[in-house]
Amino acid sequence: MSNYRKYIYATGTGFLLLLPLIFYSWWCFSRPSQTNSEQQLFKGIAYKRDYDSTIRPTIIHTVTIDLSTPGIKVLVTPPQNIGKNSITSRSTSQFLQEFQLQLAINANYFHPFRENTFWDYYPHSGDTTSAIGQAISNGKHYASSDRNWGVLCISLNNRAQILANGNCPINTLQGVAGKDILIVDGKVVNPKLDEDQPYPRVAVATNKAGNMLWLIAVDGKQPLYSEGVTVAELTRIASKLGAYTALSLDGGGSTTLVVAKNNQPKLLNAPIHTKLPMRERPIANHLGFYADKL
Repeated sequence: MSNYRKYIYATGTGFLLLLPLIFYSWWCFSRPSQTNSEQQLFKGIAYKRDYDSTIRPTIIHTVTIDLSTPGIKVLVTPPQNIGKNSITSRSTSQFLQEFQLQLAINANYFHPFRENTFWDYYPHSGDTTSAIGQAISNGKHYASSDRNWGVLCISLNNRAQILANGNCPINTLQGVAGKDILIVDGKVVNPKLDEDQPYPRVAVATNKAGNMLWLIAVDGKQPLYSEGVTVAELTRIASKLGAYTALSLDGGGSTTLVVAKNNQPKLLNAPIHTKLPMRERPIANHLGFYADKL
């Protein structure tokens, strides 16, 4: 082999070896910036991004939704007729685009689940999975209630309430379940110590009247960018908003907040699935919102 061919071969091999690093760097640079930001997304829906490095790098995304605003409607991922508690997995962006929503966030924990490598994970989009805890879409129950899992319930008159007993009232139109009740009657509930580690987390919160709903998504598992919050810190975030009740939803690599921009999904946060930033995880169900443009 000539020196020129050896040079071309070595250059090509080096480039191929650098490809994963190039792609990873591109994903990292495409994450939302570590800056504070605030904007009105739609009528009745406002978004705020806060960056805090006091304890560790942390990016907090908060959406405030006035459920009494005309045009705002809620939708939980509808079920398919594939068996009790079962649903077809899709990413939050796919959910938003499929149902032409303006905003969406991940909801229930689910099973089965595994995340071993870039290619070895479950579920993929289209795979069957099951939501944990109660799930209700357009009044149809498709995942069983569980008293160990709190629920967010949206009524026929578009009012929200969070209940610790795991079971939404009869007049519930949309409902999702979460793991820990964080705040009850405006009072903080002590978090479980064995889960008090920084992590990507999601929470929903309501005011006493049930006409205000907050979505909280905290990025994590991304050193130097955003490392997440503890359960206690997540609770304090909800409390500072003035929450009367608050509930944690699925977090970790499921943490995804998406908005519609020019009829296309746009990530507001930096999800991390299979350790890749900005890669969305296919999940069981989601909490979505319709709203009018400004």
